[in-house]
Amino acid sequence: MKHPQWSYSAVLYEMNVRQLTAEGTLAAATEQLSRLKELGIDCIWLMPIYPIGAEARKGSEGSYYSISDYCAINPQFGDFADFDTFVTTAHKLGMKVILDWVANHTAPDSEWTKNEGWHYRDSLGNLMVQYDWTDISKLNYNNEDMRAAMKEAMHWWMDTIGIDGFRCDVAGEVPTDFWNDAMAELRAKHPNMFTLAEDEAEAQDLTETAFDMYYGWELHHIMNSVAQGKKTVEDLWGYFAKADTTIRKEAIRMNFTSNHDENSWNGTEFERMGDATDLFAAFTYIVPGMPMIYTGQMSGNHHRLEFFEKDLIDRVENAPQKALYKGLNDLRAANPALWSNEKGAEMVRLTADNDKVFACVRTKSCPKHGDNTVIAIMNMSAEPQTVTLDL
Repeated sequence: MKHPQWSYSAVLYEMNVRQLTAEGTLAAATEQLSRLKELGIDCIWLMPIYPIGAEARKGSEGSYYSISDYCAINPQFGDFADFDTFVTTAHKLGMKVILDWVANHTAPDSEWTKNEGWHYRDSLGNLMVQYDWTDISKLNYNNEDMRAAMKEAMHWWMDTIGIDGFRCDVAGEVPTDFWNDAMAELRAKHPNMFTLAEDEAEAQDLTETAFDMYYGWELHHIMNSVAQGKKTVEDLWGYFAKADTTIRKEAIRMNFTSNHDENSWNGTEFERMGDATDLFAAFTYIVPGMPMIYTGQMSGNHHRLEFFEKDLIDRVENAPQKALYKGLNDLRAANPALWSNEKGAEMVRLTADNDKVFACVRTKSCPKHGDNTVIAIMNMSAEPQTVTLDL
């Protein structure tokens, strides 16, 4: 499938409204947009901004992913006027806005739970949960009325509010035929819509027609392991060889060193990657796909953000990560070879005489930029290395 033109060179930013500012509001987040634009961000992925259920709530603030109303704004974040200002400001700055969409489940006290057959229930009639997600209730996609209501809600945000697409939570848990139908209907009216599936195992099916991009979970985990000395350069190349044959070439992979799940549950990038943190930040820009930056990564945030509480990110004075990501964002924007999929270049392994070194070249010829070549030479060990490369 073809993707929106802007997305091929884009850098994505996952915004955690609650933790981004002291106020934790959309109005305060709007004030950060010009700074993010200056740093080279092209698209904002907003974590869920909907009202959070009160029943079975975890912590004092609750999970963003326990939604009581798909077509409302969490009053702690503001109102629709605040959201409209946020989107309008982003668009004026040339940035896109995609919403986190949670189609797999609702809060147990959502109005939707009052509709017969819209949720799974056990033999006693109790709402059913998944995994340890005790603050949610799983939706039943065998119910056509529920499916229609879900599509209607998605249309409302696109048609009325004017967002640019969706990041879809646990997309593989929702039937693929629903996504295919819903996204086809939406793209008929909004051909430049952009969609991201939180899934990799089902990426081959999900990206056939519904989704532009999928999560590079396996690559992320290999990166963590290489940083910890548990895996090697060969494991990285092995992943790319496999991905080239198991996931359709039209699909964009999202590359990342952190996100809301990793940060809160598995630790910051500094905990998981140590001295290799900056190296792997650069790696996510060099390899094929789209890089994603999570809230706090450009501000030097070094602590795990509480998921169910208010927990402001660290803002380190003159954080080196700010300059790092600004440079990487500029690098991607200026080099078509690094762009995604058919607009970018194939990654070719360079022959090296040192198995601790990841070395590649990406070369692209295009009418506007001419010949563009990017060579990456990365030391994937904790010690200095000497390498000879065949260029």
